[in-house]
Amino acid sequence: MNIYDISKRAGVSIATVSRVLNGNSFVSETTREKVLKVMEESDYIPNAFARGLGLDTMKTIGIMCTDSSDLFHANAINYLERELRKNGYDSLLCCTGHESANKKNYLKLLLSKRVDSIIVIGSNFLECDSKYNAYLKTAARQLPLIIINGYINAPNIYGILCDEKQAVCQAATLLLEQGKKDILFLYSNKTLSSLNKIQGYEEAYRTFGLPFKEELINQCPLTISAARDFLLSLKRDGAGFQAVMAAEDILAVGALKYARAAGLLVPDDLSVIGYNNSLLTESCDPELTSIDNHVESLCLTAVTNLMRILKKERVPATTLLSCEIIHRKTTMTESVIHENNTGGKQ
Repeated sequence: MNIYDISKRAGVSIATVSRVLNGNSFVSETTREKVLKVMEESDYIPNAFARGLGLDTMKTIGIMCTDSSDLFHANAINYLERELRKNGYDSLLCCTGHESANKKNYLKLLLSKRVDSIIVIGSNFLECDSKYNAYLKTAARQLPLIIINGYINAPNIYGILCDEKQAVCQAATLLLEQGKKDILFLYSNKTLSSLNKIQGYEEAYRTFGLPFKEELINQCPLTISAARDFLLSLKRDGAGFQAVMAAEDILAVGALKYARAAGLLVPDDLSVIGYNNSLLTESCDPELTSIDNHVESLCLTAVTNLMRILKKERVPATTLLSCEIIHRKTTMTESVIHENNTGGKQ
C-alpha cells in the first residue's frame, strides 16, 4: 500500500493525499477525513523520510548517551522523550558506550537519518583535550547540537548545565564545618564534569583555609563492589579519612558497603555524600545524602530551548541551573553536631 493506492481508494489526487500527510490547510475537512479513513482502514504508515523531504523537517530528534542503564541517563532519556512528544517530535536513541570510535559512528548514523537536532546526554562525550571534540563541532555545522551537563564553545552548540563546581564546594564545606578534615573524593571517569567537581572540592579547602591532600582524590571503577573494595584497600594501606564524597551515587553506596565491612558507624565515623540524587539514595541503609542536579529541569530546559532554536529564535549558548544538597542519614544534622560538641550535656 502506497500513496497512489490511497489516492485511488479515496477518489482524490495524489497531490491531495500529500497535502493531508503534510498537514496542509488547503484541504477541506470532508476530504481530509475521507483520506484519513482510507489510511486507517488500510493500515497505511507514511514514509517519514519522504515526508521530511517535502516538509524540510523529519520532526525527529536524535538522543545520544553512553549507557542507558546509568540512572542519570535513564532518567534523562525518559524526561527528554516525554517533552519531545509533547512538542510533536519523535526521537531516535543511540547508546554509544565509552569508545570514541563508537561515539563518532553513532553521530554519523543520526546525521544520515536527517534528524532535526541531536541532544547529547552527559559530559562523557566531552574530552578534556579539545581536539577529541572536533567531531561534535563538525556535526553542529549541519544542525543544532544540545549538550546536557556540558558545553563546547562553538557555533550552533548549546549547553544546559548545572553548577557542579559550586554544589560540590558547598557539600565539601559542609563536611569541613562538621570537623571532617580528611575527605576522600571518588570519581570514575576523567571528564570535564569530574574535573569541575574536583575543582569545587579543592575550592572548599582553600576557602576553609586548609590544604587539601592530592592522595585523597581517587579514581575507581563505577560499581558498588569496586568502590567498596577500593576503600578497603586504602584502609589496609593506612589511609585516613573521615568522609567520602562521590562524583556519582553508585560510588557513594560503595562507600556505605565499605563502612559496614570495616565496622564503621555512619555518619559518626564516616560521613558520605553522593551525586545525582538517584533512586539509590533511598534504596540504601542508611539513606544517602546526595547532591540533586535536577535532571528533570535540565531536560525540560533543553527541549524548551531546542524548540526555540528550531523556530529560529535567539537562545543563549549556555544555560546554568543550580544544584541542591538533599540531606539524609549519611551526614550529621545540626542537632547531632551540637550534641557531640557539648558531650551530650544540655
